[in-house]
Parts: sequence; C-alpha cells; structure tokens
Amino acid sequence: MTLEPVHVICVKAVGGTKGADEAFKRLESKIPTMRGRRFYGTFNPFTDECRVCVQVREEEDAESMGLEDWTIPGGMYARQRVMDWNSKLPELPQIFMKFAEGKKVDRSRPSVELYRSQKELIIFLPVLE
Repeated sequence: MTLEPVHVICVKAVGGTKGADEAFKRLESKIPTMRGRRFYGTFNPFTDECRVCVQVREEEDAESMGLEDWTIPGGMYARQRVMDWNSKLPELPQIFMKFAEGKKVDRSRPSVELYRSQKELIIFLPVLE
C-alpha cells in the first residue's frame, strides 16, 4: 500500500528504542491535548534512529513547543495490524523482523507504528516498489 507523507511534530528518542518511553512522556507533556490526535512511532534499525510523533495541527508551531518539525516519509509500505499491542511491547521488534521476512525492505525509510487505540497498532514496513 502507499502511505502518504505525514507532517508531524516529534521527539527523537535518546538511545534508540530504549529511550522511546521517555520521549513519549516529553512529547505528551508539550501538547495541549491527546484527544483526537494520531500518534506515531518511527524506527530505522539501520541507523538506530527512533522518533515519537503526533500529527501536527495547523495552529501548532514545533519550535515554540520545543519539539522537532518533521515529515514521516511516504511511499510503499507493507501493513500489518497488531491487536493488544500494549501487552506485546517486548515482542514488537520480533514482530517487525518476522513481518520483514521475504520482503525487499527500503533501508532509507523508517518503519512506522500508528497507534490507532490502546488495543490496536498498525505497523508499516517500508518496502521497495
């Protein structure tokens, strides 16, 4: 499937995925409300860069909020739903690895997690067309 680029405000996690919890706390402390927001996580295992993101609203200015303005790259992605993801946090890297088996992964773009709800996570794996 094709994922359109997503304009976000974000925080880079210090220490890759190990710093994701702290980065989410920082992001959530800077936005006025989480209600009605789309939250994303991105990770590139080849660069160890991890970001936690929320889709930007037009009235928001990342710099004045002390956050980074960024765009999640669009393009071709393989997609998979993970239910009850919160109880599977330690397993997510293995879920991505298994999902990547047999696919031509695009190393220039990060994998994307879209947190649809407390129970539903959609993972997007960047693939070559």
